[in-house]
Amino acid sequence: MTVYSLPTLDYGYAALEPFISAEIMELHFSKHHQAYVTGANTALDKLAEARTSADYGTISKLEKDLAFNLGGHINHSIFWRNMSPDGGGQPTGPLATELDSTFGGWEAFQRSFSEVALSLQGSGWAVLAWDCLGGRLGLYQLYDQQNNLPAAQIPLLQLDMWEHAFYLQYRNVKADYVKAWWNVVNWDDVSQRLDRAHSLPTDLI
Repeated sequence: MTVYSLPTLDYGYAALEPFISAEIMELHFSKHHQAYVTGANTALDKLAEARTSADYGTISKLEKDLAFNLGGHINHSIFWRNMSPDGGGQPTGPLATELDSTFGGWEAFQRSFSEVALSLQGSGWAVLAWDCLGGRLGLYQLYDQQNNLPAAQIPLLQLDMWEHAFYLQYRNVKADYVKAWWNVVNWDDVSQRLDRAHSLPTDLI
């Protein structure tokens, strides 16, 4: 059975400073992300034990545990790649064209994405995703780690709005965190994700 593990971080903990501090990066990656990896693997082990022992009454709860922790693992794995010390600026190429077509231009997209992030109630993520069925971009609020993202959506760009992602540096001023984050967005990674999403079939239903 698959065992999940932390991905390789492509840059050092201090590489995104001053926009994201080394202290936050180290805690976020080595503690919070690791906890989701551990939780996903534990849920897998317990699910296997429950099926072997025919303890079917626990499976529903364990599957929810797996969904939450695996969501945390996947979301963070994308988040790290979505950022770079050489990030920032504006996207170009097909990604820029798609953003213009869907949102009416770069500034309108940036405002829309920021508002999705800042209006999220509680913990969760702002997500730019490719809708495989509709063949278009969409913005979503992903609650916790796994709730509210429709089926057949491929995440392209994710911003972590859990307090552990910003509180040590920005306290409760979420707007300053979101504004700073735009300076490290890795548009090359987002563009590559869009290219791969374009290759997926649209006749899924």
